[in-house]
Amino acid sequence: MKYIFFILLCIGLISCKSEETSSTSEESTSELELADTTSTDPVIDKSELIDIDGDQFTEYYPGRKQVKFQGPQDENGQRHGKWLYYSETGLELSMTMYEHGNKEGHIMVKYPNGQMHYTGEFSNNVPVGQWKTYSIEGVLTSEKDYGYPE
Repeated sequence: MKYIFFILLCIGLISCKSEETSSTSEESTSELELADTTSTDPVIDKSELIDIDGDQFTEYYPGRKQVKFQGPQDENGQRHGKWLYYSETGLELSMTMYEHGNKEGHIMVKYPNGQMHYTGEFSNNVPVGQWKTYSIEGVLTSEKDYGYPE
């Protein structure tokens, strides 16, 4: 149970981060450190875990066997478009839309068992519209309407 709580906490911290840094590589490194706090691996050169091919950014889990984060970047290296976060087993755990480093559009986050955790929408990093939260069994537990700015 503690393990599930830790994973959910990490996903929440990563997914709900309201301030983006100007460098995706720096942001990704801090997220990697959050997710790997229980790791007993020796010190890893985190730059070896990142590939940038054109505008496509990919970060791998240590061992380079599984993608951790993946998505396009704009000309300034900021997240731009659909970004995905995967578990170490390859399960898609979250999808967030970005425009030039700002959360803009839909977000969905899943529990490690694959069930939906929450869904919502952002406008310039601010939650808007209807957000839904689900239990780990997939039962809708709450809804909140943030409205839309005029």
